[in-house]
Amino acid sequence: MANRRDAAPDSPERAERSVPEGVEGPSRRALGAGEVAAYLRRHPDFLKRHPELLDAMVPPVRATGDGVVDFQQAMVDRLRRDVAQALEARDELISLSRANALAQQRLHRGLLGLLAARSFEHLIETLTTDLALALDIDAVSLCVEPAEVELSAPKRPLGVYRLEAGTVDALLGSSRTVRLIGDTPGDTAIFPAAAGLVRSAALIRLNIGPTTPPALIALGSRDPAHFEEGQGTELLTFLGQAVEHLVRAWLDLPE
Repeated sequence: MANRRDAAPDSPERAERSVPEGVEGPSRRALGAGEVAAYLRRHPDFLKRHPELLDAMVPPVRATGDGVVDFQQAMVDRLRRDVAQALEARDELISLSRANALAQQRLHRGLLGLLAARSFEHLIETLTTDLALALDIDAVSLCVEPAEVELSAPKRPLGVYRLEAGTVDALLGSSRTVRLIGDTPGDTAIFPAAAGLVRSAALIRLNIGPTTPPALIALGSRDPAHFEEGQGTELLTFLGQAVEHLVRAWLDLPE
């Protein structure tokens, strides 16, 4: 029967304890690289529990074709990737925050212009002309389906267009308030004068009142990515609600 002392140790620590200090010769067997590697695989937290060993280890200077891994370089490369990803995420967040802040500023400027309207006709004119400048887009249309009772404006202002009955629901569905359309030519029914220029659009449903026909505001941009699916719609929803309140106020309509 083999002597227990000669059996292969389970760990480098046990191997060191199994042979008294100062004993030389064949009884003090050195562990093989495979045994050390196997032990480290079974105990992946070994260096975590013995961090002082890192000071005694000499990592390879570079990787070789023999499967040797440069731990030091790998750790540096990983840290560099982590830092680069963190910086990229930070820059993206800063860029997004700045874009949102700029969009809010433009919307506020546009709404102040609408609030300054001196009449209902002036409100519609400001909506379909000045709002495009305030929002830095290329076209704004106010589209209305037919109604039995016409609005009180003496003539149809520039930028106000008629839609066939059912068009608003066909474009937005029965429940959606805002629809964003990216990288698509402008619809001639919505942008009769600017359809050739528009490459992306935002459609905002207007629920003005129970006695008024379905309507929508259409915002158009020559930039194919200015409006696209997946963008936030909170500001556009707020714009639609503000226009609804202003129209009701000027026409003395119930909420």
